[in-house]
Amino acid sequence: MQFQDIIGQSSVKQRLRRMASGGRMPHAMLLLGPSGSGKLALAVAMAQYVLCQNPTEEDACGQCSSCLKAKKLVHPDLHFSYPTVGTNATSENFLAQWREALLANPYLSANDWLQHIGAENRQGNITKEECVSIIRKLNLKTFESTHKVLVMWLPEYLGKEGNRLLKLIEEPPENTLFILVAENQELILNTILSRCQLVNVRALEDEDVQQGLRHKGLPEQEAQSIAYMANGDYREALLLAENRENDNAKRFLQWMRNGYQGKPINMVRWSEDFAKQGRESQKHFLKYALHFLRELTLLKTVGPDARIRLQGNELESAKKMAGVFEIEQAEQLSRLFSDCAFAVERNANPKVLFLDASIKMHYILKNKLPKPYEGLSVELI
Repeated sequence: MQFQDIIGQSSVKQRLRRMASGGRMPHAMLLLGPSGSGKLALAVAMAQYVLCQNPTEEDACGQCSSCLKAKKLVHPDLHFSYPTVGTNATSENFLAQWREALLANPYLSANDWLQHIGAENRQGNITKEECVSIIRKLNLKTFESTHKVLVMWLPEYLGKEGNRLLKLIEEPPENTLFILVAENQELILNTILSRCQLVNVRALEDEDVQQGLRHKGLPEQEAQSIAYMANGDYREALLLAENRENDNAKRFLQWMRNGYQGKPINMVRWSEDFAKQGRESQKHFLKYALHFLRELTLLKTVGPDARIRLQGNELESAKKMAGVFEIEQAEQLSRLFSDCAFAVERNANPKVLFLDASIKMHYILKNKLPKPYEGLSVELI
């Protein structure tokens, strides 16, 4: 993977290139950023840049034998470490699945990866055996390049086992580079943090997400709408794009209209129809509902000068609703939709769930709740 393949993050790319080409490359760095920001892709691009035989000032050449191998994640001097499942498991046990998952989506999440390897309800971790394997591999001589590179994805899963790597990180073999990729700094041992140069990776700009989606063939307006909802998370944007055949805006406004009118037959029909959607589609719909409410609240509190992340008919509907909506109602609906998302995750009966939510929506919109909203009535199964 080359830097040019990664959307956005121009300042981080520039900093990484300066590190590699300016003779100031640290022996260990930590790329820290939120989900979907591209930090793992940046780590892989940095590794290829370091291993490249003919790098330019801007990027790896992409044509030498090292680049061709690094692009396929098979370079013998490029090593990976990541969470696995199993008491004595190491990354080598899952290397084929790792290459498959990373090449398919370099913006994948921990849950994506663990489900890819069939973790189900088992927790991922980076084991003692994995740490021993890392020490062994990095103490070997290089095979082809001048450097050895280890990309460790999510060192948060190391726990106390990270103490085994402290000496290696502090005094690595010559021409060895550690690239740690993390999301939650608080879960990493301070002794590891103190040995790494921190590189902050921010969430992507909406324009960058939009450009990435357009390169995948999405129309401009649709890419813009998804980019607004993704809020800088390109992984989320890709998931939303996969479910773009569902007109969430139209369906949401119809749900709100049914809730406001309170006609039982319309609420039952809507709930039965929506229950036919898959669980992922239901989750994305609720994410859109929360997105709409967030923007509606911003419009209500700040006014027309606010930068509203809605467009077209969505924005017009929000402006009309802002005139009759109260902030307290938006807060109650937000809690209602969040509870629905929680219930969908836990396999609640969708017909019962969304009919119950529709009834509660009616009481919220009509200010008829006998007491503050206290949650759904539906039981999880």
